[in-house]
Amino acid sequence: MVQFHIQADSDIPASTQLYNQVLFAIASRQFPPGHRLPSTRQLAMQTGLHRNTISKVYRQLEEAGVVDAQAGSGIYVRDQVQDGGSKVKSPILEQHPDAYKVVQSSLDELLKLGCSLNQARELFLAEIDWRLRCSAQVLVTAPNHDIEAGEVIVRELERALNIPVQLVPMEELSQILDQTRSGTVVTSRYFIAQAEAIAAPKSVRVIPVDIYDFDNELKLVSRLPKGSCLGLVSLSSGTVGVAEVIIHSLRGEDLLIMTCQLGDTYKLGAIVRSAQTIISDQASCSTVKAAILAAREDLIRPPQIICCENFIVSKSIELLKRELGLE
Repeated sequence: MVQFHIQADSDIPASTQLYNQVLFAIASRQFPPGHRLPSTRQLAMQTGLHRNTISKVYRQLEEAGVVDAQAGSGIYVRDQVQDGGSKVKSPILEQHPDAYKVVQSSLDELLKLGCSLNQARELFLAEIDWRLRCSAQVLVTAPNHDIEAGEVIVRELERALNIPVQLVPMEELSQILDQTRSGTVVTSRYFIAQAEAIAAPKSVRVIPVDIYDFDNELKLVSRLPKGSCLGLVSLSSGTVGVAEVIIHSLRGEDLLIMTCQLGDTYKLGAIVRSAQTIISDQASCSTVKAAILAAREDLIRPPQIICCENFIVSKSIELLKRELGLE
């Protein structure tokens, strides 16, 4: 069970601490689509917050489009891609034993709707052709205020998919989609509701990717001695901000947290000289190592560097490959 930690003496409002932690649990698939969120009573007992505060956070999550409230049942994580993992790209039954049943049931449904076999065939082929065209243009989108998160996704997708990937600010996505006939928009689950609102009217599909849950790094943070200085370095300012909130909620004033966005050499130098441990994303790791090497004469003991795994989990990469017909 995911544990949430609220620091009562923090300058960060309790509702913001809880909102960021729940959203992180959803974005990292600790709470997968369809998962029922803890009741307000359960969270009140765990965090000490008033149930009205928790209800307010849940309403904010619903307004953000990441959860659905079902009357009399509870709050559930929204599934932004309707059963995307069940779409089969190959009829080879040895590789996909249940493929034939899926094809049969889909075909039966089309026949019940009045389609002929020839019409059903055309519908299947049209869908496949459309998806293949979409794979020819992959657009990654993120808001301007955290466009660096999009840059991280682009780097990893180009390396994993071996195809060109274009980064488009969310604020320009509508205009870009007006100029293209087909394509696939990829974004983090943090921004899925905004991307869908723009792409859906233009009949462009949006595929969310799941981010790494940073479980190993959080376990390391929980074991750091009280009074330690922890540095956080990332290409994405949004990632640094969320990480700071979550770590502060976990450890409170026990740790001194210093943050830096890649490219800020002054702050990076201060972190290298002050922190005992530095956690960085893959995009920033080489720069952090270079900064430590450059300051080696000023350091009694170099800080420990923890380079996180890929920003996108491998399962999401594999699903995206199947969706784009790249396997």
